[in-house]
Amino acid sequence: MTTAIAAAAAAEPAQAFLQPKVDCHVHVFDPVRFPYPTDNFYKPAGAEIATTAQLGHVLGAHGVRNALIVGPNSGYGLDNRCLLDALVQGAGRYKGVAVVGLDASRDELQALQAAGVIGVTLNVALLGVDFYRNAAPLLQRLRELDMWAQVQVQHDELVPLRGMLVDSGARLLFDHCGRANPQAGLGQAGFQALLGLAETGRTVVKISSLVKTSVQPYPYPDAWPYVQALLEAFTPQALVWASDWPFLRAPERIDYGPLLALFEQLVPDAAARQAMLWDTPRRLFGFTD
Repeated sequence: MTTAIAAAAAAEPAQAFLQPKVDCHVHVFDPVRFPYPTDNFYKPAGAEIATTAQLGHVLGAHGVRNALIVGPNSGYGLDNRCLLDALVQGAGRYKGVAVVGLDASRDELQALQAAGVIGVTLNVALLGVDFYRNAAPLLQRLRELDMWAQVQVQHDELVPLRGMLVDSGARLLFDHCGRANPQAGLGQAGFQALLGLAETGRTVVKISSLVKTSVQPYPYPDAWPYVQALLEAFTPQALVWASDWPFLRAPERIDYGPLLALFEQLVPDAAARQAMLWDTPRRLFGFTD
């Protein structure tokens, strides 16, 4: 880590803490009220447990007014009951992204939409490219309902799916800076494919979970060039910030406050920060007072 990066990371993040904020990627887990399916591949436990009440405490302590709750493949799979309960408890504070099967019907999607769900996940990084090669009909239904396809890819997984995603006409929301390979450089095919989607005018990227694009400890300096490239390609009008709380399967300790401090250093311009933290997610995802 350079001295400049270390100093930046240690700088007091007064403005980021004071600004109104929307966190665009959090999860809820409440296995007491909503037990995990017995056959799920991973069951969050211990400090990974994150009830709706605990989410509210964390957001309130950091001045975060709204959040986009993402239904996790971990823990619940296709069971969205915990997510939907959180949306009810939030009384408008939260929006949701659900996990559904590729055969999810229009009626199923409309019912989720009526409950506050704005999109569904396509977790390619977990389930693989082949699993989603036949996702075109689902994407078509999402387009017709003006819902988001939230896509999580890593390394070059976007390349074989790019044509289908573009041709679908659906609104695309990419997790975690696109999860580029931190050792392959800005020119790697997957990341270049993501940058190219900026010209569609319907692609948004979450500046989040830099740990997934880094082999270095906080503040993940090897991930910074990817963030800067996304800022240049998408601009703050198509970028949002997210924490990824409660940090499932994290390779090292991660805390909410340092992530806000890091975001202030990555985006020092106050107007750009205001857009990414507040104006853009409210406009795109329908948050209101």
